[in-house]
Amino acid sequence: MSEILVRPGLLFDIEIIADFQIKMALETENLKLDANTVIKGVTAVMDDPSKGKYWVAEINGEVTGCLLTVNEWSDWRNGTVLWIHSVYVLPHMRKSGAFKALYQHLKNMVNESSDLRGLRLYVDKTNLNAQKVYESLGMSGEHYHLFEWLK
Repeated sequence: MSEILVRPGLLFDIEIIADFQIKMALETENLKLDANTVIKGVTAVMDDPSKGKYWVAEINGEVTGCLLTVNEWSDWRNGTVLWIHSVYVLPHMRKSGAFKALYQHLKNMVNESSDLRGLRLYVDKTNLNAQKVYESLGMSGEHYHLFEWLK
């Protein structure tokens, strides 16, 4: 198996990250996103690190997966919890270890940090394959239910 490189998303990754987000929304929610809006959204993160940080996984020089982390302050833990958003791995590269490498990179960051307290993500209730992946990495979906209101 090829080595998986995990690195921060960079300006030259904007189009591939945006493309991944468009594909993910269509695949998981049957939602067609506007490409210009998504490119502007990804660019906004790159321009303002307080909005989040993209991470990409490369195999043989090809970006095969990505995710976005967003900080949440936890007063209960007096530290930051990283929320994992916008996870996508190319279909032909699933089970290659790309997401596992991204997740392990973040988990190592948390373990080595004096401020970071943990990792969280949400998953569509019907996305059973993703849930199995997250459980296989030691994550638990037993603690919270997510409620939302979106404009």
